Amino acid sequence: MRVFVLRLVTFLLAHLVYRVRVSGVENVPATGPAMLVSNHVTFIDWFVLTASIPRPVRFVMHHSYYAMPIIHWLFRAAKVVPIAGSKEDPALLTAAFDRIHEELADGQLVCLFPEGRITDTGAMGPFRPGIERVLERDAVPVIPIALDGLWGSFFSRKGGPAMTRPFRRVWSRIWVRIGEVVAPEDATAAELERRVAALLTSDL
Repeated sequence: MRVFVLRLVTFLLAHLVYRVRVSGVENVPATGPAMLVSNHVTFIDWFVLTASIPRPVRFVMHHSYYAMPIIHWLFRAAKVVPIAGSKEDPALLTAAFDRIHEELADGQLVCLFPEGRITDTGAMGPFRPGIERVLERDAVPVIPIALDGLWGSFFSRKGGPAMTRPFRRVWSRIWVRIGEVVAPEDATAAELERRVAALLTSDL
């Protein structure tokens, strides 16, 4: 029930703030485990994706965001997986990959932002090999997703820190483009980066 309420709230709020258009939703499997990979534009990418994907998604998020006091309860309800860099907190990093494995073994969708950080320029950064580490342990399908139209919004870092310039691009149109499923043996970080980049320039 809590998951249903969360998904309903995110859907309503996302469509209240933005005009969300979703394409390729048929590429999301109705059942079974899969990894989602997306470019990372704002602090609310996970929110937009929750409102756009027809199944619950477990998002992998840096622990500093996960621990934010005001919205920590929301992340807990969404079963977010907190993660840290190997030099920052190797134990938490290992725990995150273990948790991803558990969620996939349970047949869930898990979303990773392979850039590892939110863009400062609007351009997509290189994908890190963390997704390959996941697939070495769990050879599941991978679904590339492109978020387009969020750069320049209140929640992006265009022109300075995010969430410092109110009323920027409210009710603007954004696109969630969901690509075709990639087999795990083909899902290198470089190939997934190429596919997400292609979705950003597509007319889907």
